[in-house]
Amino acid sequence: MSAADENGMMISFIQSNYMGFGSGVVVPGMGIALQNRGCGFSMNTKSPNVLNGGKRPFHTIIPAFLTRQVNGQREAVMSFGVMGGDMQPQGHLQSVVRMLDYGQQLQVACDASRWKVNRDFSLDIESTFDPGVSDALEGLGHEIKSINDPYMDFGSGQYIWKLDHENPDRGYVAASDSRRGGLAAGFEGF
Repeated sequence: MSAADENGMMISFIQSNYMGFGSGVVVPGMGIALQNRGCGFSMNTKSPNVLNGGKRPFHTIIPAFLTRQVNGQREAVMSFGVMGGDMQPQGHLQSVVRMLDYGQQLQVACDASRWKVNRDFSLDIESTFDPGVSDALEGLGHEIKSINDPYMDFGSGQYIWKLDHENPDRGYVAASDSRRGGLAAGFEGF
């Protein structure tokens, strides 16, 4: 989730219990399931993710911001995040490259066909991907799998871009991924 207010304050937030219902522990009388990100720890003492005090486990929770230098200070330009396990960093990269390098508008970049590198280095591509590109990748020796249902495989992103850092009255533009049931909406007068 991304949110912004009339003062230029922005937040990027990704909630995840991990593994469906998380730890399976529910707070009595509250109905709140506790997360299970501790699964990212290892009991192998040689692992960089060995369980130890003060450490955080490996995970894919990546609430994100793009910033720019304004009058010697870093200022948030975009609040965003892509949910979806291993797809999160890949979805971030693909969306940001489309926006910054190719000049695509937020919603266009958000909805564009995605690819995903799997743990075995094979590639999943959305069925909407340009067939010429997937054929060329196969010709280079990549193992390609076309995915028809992008709901779980290619993440879901939400983005808010600040239109003008010098004039907060200019507002924002927002996008929400069509792969899931998100919504980009603006409200006034709160």
